[in-house]
Amino acid sequence: MAFVSLSRRDMNVLGKIKDPESDPSLAVYIDTALPRDPNIRDASIYDKLSQRERDIIVSIQKLEIQHASEQSRGSPGVDVIQGYRECVSRFGQLIEEYPHYASARNNRAQALRRLCGDSMLVSKGPQLPQALLHDQDEVERMEMAHLLLSDLDRAILLLTPAGRFPKLAPQAARTLSLAYTQRAAIYHMTSKLMDSRSVSVVPLRREASWTKLAFEENASRDFAMGGRYGNEIARGLAVSTNPTAKLCGQMVREVMKKEYGPDFAL
Repeated sequence: MAFVSLSRRDMNVLGKIKDPESDPSLAVYIDTALPRDPNIRDASIYDKLSQRERDIIVSIQKLEIQHASEQSRGSPGVDVIQGYRECVSRFGQLIEEYPHYASARNNRAQALRRLCGDSMLVSKGPQLPQALLHDQDEVERMEMAHLLLSDLDRAILLLTPAGRFPKLAPQAARTLSLAYTQRAAIYHMTSKLMDSRSVSVVPLRREASWTKLAFEENASRDFAMGGRYGNEIARGLAVSTNPTAKLCGQMVREVMKKEYGPDFAL
């Protein structure tokens, strides 16, 4: 195989193709000395909130165990669905008391995804295995989708660090990466379903006017941001879901093969 020597600039260009959202100047620094949530600086309050949140998560874990035992029946039991609704309500109470606590918003969004599935932005979407609710009322679906997206938007806004050299505590970075990755997964699924179905969200949402390409691009961008804040799976998905990057990558590979020969592999 031919040996190819690339300059640092060449490597940066190729890195940009592999990750279109990459920018070394925007690297995030993890600092364990920072507050675990930048908006909840009192450690005692944070401990109380995280304990309440963990209690709800434990309830969800018990529901999943119950659901697994009921799968042989072919559909989730009413108790499991009602249990998830109650957990969503408990997250809502926590958020109402502490609206700047981003982790609760991210986890409520995850519970809503479990109920509705990632096809929640399309009208009469397919019954994905992930979703507990089947044949869901359209009005309720749109309301849940609006709440979920609003939670993720708010969590991202609350935790995104400012400044040239942004810093975050490990807990905050993880929540931020999960919020971006969750939103990306929903956008990605929506883009795949738009060939046969139409988007149906509340009119005030920006997604109401998006095209299939817009959903693809925003999914890739959110996956890239999830990767930037620590989610390696999201980082890999950012490239595979980016339509522009895939096209550019194919073009560059062809040019490099012509320049260095058929043995060149990128």
